[in-house]
Amino acid sequence: MNSDRSEKKNEVSLFRLYLLRGLYLFVVVGLAFVQWPEVIDKILHPAKSWDLMDGVVSCMLTSFSVLCLLGLRYPLQMIPVLLWEVVWKTLWLLIVALPLWTAGHMDDSTMSTVISCLLVVIFPFIIPWRYVFVNYVKKQGARWR
Repeated sequence: MNSDRSEKKNEVSLFRLYLLRGLYLFVVVGLAFVQWPEVIDKILHPAKSWDLMDGVVSCMLTSFSVLCLLGLRYPLQMIPVLLWEVVWKTLWLLIVALPLWTAGHMDDSTMSTVISCLLVVIFPFIIPWRYVFVNYVKKQGARWR
């Protein structure tokens, strides 16, 4: 009976699952408009080359959108992908953008990236933190031997 209560307590509401699915859909649709046309163009016209970092970023964003497609079906299982997005964008904003902004060296390109990265502020309001804590912090990890 005690385990039934703890399972109920850790259950994610249907509303929160739909919020998560909405977030995954938001990412998929956004990147489908922004990122996928460029990737498809490079696939169809391989002679056009990317700069190294442009290629890295495009491939990472495209793979993120594909993983978010999985999040539509498996919203809880794909939470680590959302956590990765929150962590890297927060780090970039704090370590790269904030010092540039405070020093007055923010250019248009960096500001454009800041605006894109600031969309991550909605993620913490949608991620079910109790579920994350119970399943990724508190839960015993897989055995090492």
